[in-house]
Amino acid sequence: MHALLIDGLNLIRRVHAGVPRSEDVEDGERHRQAVEESCVGSLRRALRYHQPSHAVCAMDHEDLTWRGLLFPDYKKNRQPMPCDLRSTLGSIISRFDTRGVGTVSVPGFEADDVIASIARKVVEAGARVTVLSTDKSFFQLISESVSVHDHFSARDFDDEYVFQRFGVGPGRLVDLFALSGDSSLHISGARGIGLRTAVKLLEEYGDLESILSTVGDIPGSRGKKVRESVDSVRLARRLVALRSDVTIGATLKQFRFDSSGLGVT
Repeated sequence: MHALLIDGLNLIRRVHAGVPRSEDVEDGERHRQAVEESCVGSLRRALRYHQPSHAVCAMDHEDLTWRGLLFPDYKKNRQPMPCDLRSTLGSIISRFDTRGVGTVSVPGFEADDVIASIARKVVEAGARVTVLSTDKSFFQLISESVSVHDHFSARDFDDEYVFQRFGVGPGRLVDLFALSGDSSLHISGARGIGLRTAVKLLEEYGDLESILSTVGDIPGSRGKKVRESVDSVRLARRLVALRSDVTIGATLKQFRFDSSGLGVT
């Protein structure tokens, strides 16, 4: 079994941003149709490339998520979804469904948590997973059974890529971002601790819990900065770690993909 788990908004928003639009107000409907067709085309290419036995598109739920409740400034600086895209989102999802790829969303959770939870179930069943996304949040899931694929550059993100980019492997990314923060999510972590310093701390002490349990013994400004930010670091760790315990309300059998649908235009 090979499950393709699609980060829906990541795919759709990337496609939307790449479809040119003129200044002509009357061009709106043509642009909407072009975006919709491009999204469906991207989906079909992904399905042909990966040849999954199971496929599902995960979407964020419109309700406030547990992260937003825990930390009201979560993703504070993110640009809202363009109005023209929001109005056509339902049509795109419907087109995905006709191609044999259903959509799931769970109240209170982001698509990231939904994907992480499905991935855990698939791996526990002894199968493999490909996550279709460019979001670095999914890099923490990378393992022998889980890969993350950038559909737009046709590349897999692997352990080597993660290490070269961040200085740690996938298993240490949550600890790294808890210390250094993640500006794209408006999460601060330990104030004054950047990626390089966070990597050095993890190299010296092993993991985040070891750092926090011996924080009183860490010398110099590094120790002082972490000591002053312990609560912030613990909060950051909760926020950046993907939940894998979400109840999806569906079985893996419901995500089975019929490859004959690839012939539909």
